[in-house]
Amino acid sequence: MPEAHPTDATGLSAAQAAALLRAEGYNELPRAGRRTPLRIVLEVLREPMLALLLGGGVLYLLLGSMGEALILIGFTLFTITITVVQESRTERVLEALRDLTSPRALVIRDGRRQRIAGREVVRGDLVVLAEGDRIAADARLVEARDMQTDESLLTGESVPVRKHAHQAGAVPAAMRPGGDDLPWVYSGTLLVRGSGLAEVTATGPRSEIGRIGQSLNALEVEPPRLQAQMRRLVRSCALFGAAVSLLAVVLYGTLRGGWLEALLAGIAIGMSMLPEELPVVLTVFMAMGAWRISKARVLTRRAAAIETLGSATVLCTDKTGTLTQNRMKVAELRLPDGTAFRPQDNAASAMPDRFRHLVDTGRLASAPEPFDPMEQAFHALAETHCAEPKPAAADLLRSYGLRPELLAMTNVWRAGASGGAMLVTAKGAPEAIAALCRLDEAGRAGLLAMAGQLAGDGMRVLGVARTTLAAEAMPDSQAGFAFGLLGLVGLADPLRPGVTEAVGECRSAGIRVVMITGDYPATAAAIARQAGMVVTDIVGGEDLAAMDDAALAIRARTATVFARIMPEQKLRIVTALKADGEVVAMTGDGVNDAPSLKAAHIGIAMGGRGTDVAREASSLVLLDDDFGSIVTAVRLGRRVFDNLRKAMGFIVAIHIPIAGLALLPLIFGLPVLFGPMHIAFLEMVIDPVCTLVFEAETEEKGIMQRPPRDPAAPLFSASLVWWSVLQGLVALGLVAGLFVVALNRGMPETEARALTFFALVLSIVGMIFVNRSFSASIITAFRWRNMALRWVLLVVTVMLAATLLVPLAQRMFRFGPLHLDDIAITVAVGLLTIGILEALKPHWRDRLTA
Repeated sequence: MPEAHPTDATGLSAAQAAALLRAEGYNELPRAGRRTPLRIVLEVLREPMLALLLGGGVLYLLLGSMGEALILIGFTLFTITITVVQESRTERVLEALRDLTSPRALVIRDGRRQRIAGREVVRGDLVVLAEGDRIAADARLVEARDMQTDESLLTGESVPVRKHAHQAGAVPAAMRPGGDDLPWVYSGTLLVRGSGLAEVTATGPRSEIGRIGQSLNALEVEPPRLQAQMRRLVRSCALFGAAVSLLAVVLYGTLRGGWLEALLAGIAIGMSMLPEELPVVLTVFMAMGAWRISKARVLTRRAAAIETLGSATVLCTDKTGTLTQNRMKVAELRLPDGTAFRPQDNAASAMPDRFRHLVDTGRLASAPEPFDPMEQAFHALAETHCAEPKPAAADLLRSYGLRPELLAMTNVWRAGASGGAMLVTAKGAPEAIAALCRLDEAGRAGLLAMAGQLAGDGMRVLGVARTTLAAEAMPDSQAGFAFGLLGLVGLADPLRPGVTEAVGECRSAGIRVVMITGDYPATAAAIARQAGMVVTDIVGGEDLAAMDDAALAIRARTATVFARIMPEQKLRIVTALKADGEVVAMTGDGVNDAPSLKAAHIGIAMGGRGTDVAREASSLVLLDDDFGSIVTAVRLGRRVFDNLRKAMGFIVAIHIPIAGLALLPLIFGLPVLFGPMHIAFLEMVIDPVCTLVFEAETEEKGIMQRPPRDPAAPLFSASLVWWSVLQGLVALGLVAGLFVVALNRGMPETEARALTFFALVLSIVGMIFVNRSFSASIITAFRWRNMALRWVLLVVTVMLAATLLVPLAQRMFRFGPLHLDDIAITVAVGLLTIGILEALKPHWRDRLTA
């Protein structure tokens, strides 16, 4: 490996840089392992459900049923397209990371400064840093002048951290983002104050942001549980249907002697028992669920998240940018005598003069064009409440920067109206301002006590002081001025509107809210309490690092706040919660959140202020950054699952009379009732259309007051299976009875077939009405608005009329003419189905809604 030692301030030579670039690669994340759309398609086609759809389409083609074949194949292509689009978008995660890690950089090579692409920076380069620069690589500071960097990209915390140069001979500090007075800067972060010179120590995948990218790429997204359940159900039904079909062929061929007819009858029975519409229904529900959730300004990137929303038991939320707005505001002003003023609580009233004086001094102690979020907060408040014009950079005569030994900064301004005197303003840590103002012990203790009260409320506290200086030489340090104390300023990252209400709704829905933040415990606990969380146990990053996975899993059961947490520790927390059986939703917006977002069952990213990396790693994206939208998404997720159970139960129920009517004629020697065309009509037209009715149904009463659904619970509970079987047997008994009576009364076979088919379709419609709600009666549910139901009734009516009135359809279905009294009988069968099932439903209601 080539050496990377710059020669004093001359930097690397061009030859050294070229050798390092060849040996270590560009300063970007590798592209290895990228999944192409073709590879994704091949993975999708291995899914059993998709194979069943394609197989059904091929079978219809072999039978010459082009329309049904096209419907199945069309659904298959639709599913593949959706999957490819969604999976391809997740592959853009590394692209987003690569963009973040390749800004332009000013380096020293061969003794001269040159501007190069960030991807060409190599280990050992000397990088010149100036205020406003995006840092191109991880580096150790050789020189630092009043430097502060915004590392929220990596830590999630909006408050900048101070930097100082590495001291020769000193033991190097741990290279971790976050924390003040460290000599390290990191790729992708922003220099908000000062300037310096840094020696690059890591590039590309070896940088801090690169390691996050690699861990993100290595994580596997957990397969959807509902899809796995559906796969097992389809496989079981397919095996059972194949066995019954084979038995039917043998029976028919043995007893009746027509093996070709036996094969056709076996195909019809197999089609009646194969639940090939189940994957179609699941696809429709997930697609429609994503559309409904998008109306609540939540983008669904992975359909599996919709099914998991109703099972979420823990919501892990970042603080900065998620619960809070990720921008500092002046929350409280305190004068030396303890008088307080809260700008937000007094927005409509004028600010008293003494407080205006405090705010304007704080602005004058800041940079004229600030990058620092706290200095931006001073400027914003001053522009609202202070009459003084914004200071011009040309009037700034001298600045004294922050130093490790004195955490304060001072600006000296030209004050033309003061007869040549200069205005001196200072702000900084309360203890530093107390020292500059030369307070006695009692004054210092009082000031620090007030600062402690503000800090206990989750605020960052700065002291502000002011003095004037005659036109004479300025002192060498800030301590040379005779400052007078003006007061304290408490700054906070305010909560987002609606957060408290959203947290309360999560709690009522049985979802535990846990804060995971890089901020200090006191600040995190204060914000958590403001958000309505019950703070019972706080775990610090150092404590967590000392725990093994088993101890962490136990502590995670009771912890409400995790503070001073590093990115890999967030991932450990999510993993521990998952291992303990929790269904974890995780919110976040920074690069540091991306691994835990991807590892969680439901990753929820902020779409407005969030990074591309967080959005691409997530399952859901809040387009308006509204924390309350999470509750809306959970509500809709529960509704989707409830309605999906209704639809699946309905499908199982109607398969019983369809399969029974196809099988009974073979057993009892009656004329064959249904052929493949009839089954195709029922399953590929009636079923998918009817499922739209259930998808559009309104939510059940008290949907957000019940505990989360057990994710291990089967889609088909025993009570739902038996309720479906009962419905199917009732419909089968009524329709089969009608068929037998019609034949016994001498009705021609074609007319009996039409009569039975009409009665079956109307019984199916009756079961739609019965299954609209598990908790409400049909009379109550009938008042619920459902446009899809109206369209279904219209479509069914038109289709049934076409089979009777269109000669071609009559011949295809082998139907004879029906009279008005025959149609009245079929309607009566449908109404009788509703009546019997409604009388039975109250006995199953508690078990179905449990």
